[in-house]
Amino acid sequence: MKRVIVDYAKLTNEILSLLVEKFPDGYDDSDIIRFKNMKNETVEAVEVRTEDTIYLVKVSTKLADRIENFDEEEEDDFVDTADESLDALKDLEIAADEED
Repeated sequence: MKRVIVDYAKLTNEILSLLVEKFPDGYDDSDIIRFKNMKNETVEAVEVRTEDTIYLVKVSTKLADRIENFDEEEEDDFVDTADESLDALKDLEIAADEED
């Protein structure tokens, strides 16, 4: 299995979706993995997995903000789509049944 360390700035929508799915209410201290990088610096990350890859996403306040904003963007997209569907239905003309 491949392991990838990802900075919040380089998150794809796929990884961001996985994060939102795994941590819908945000992550807490027990979800954070700490390790030393090659420069002997402590790195904090949260883990999400796909079938073939383990992603360690570096933790920062910007990551938390981005997860929250991504979730709100999806809700906005849903509302916009629902509004468009309702508008399309309003434009439909319904023929009245004629009585014989």
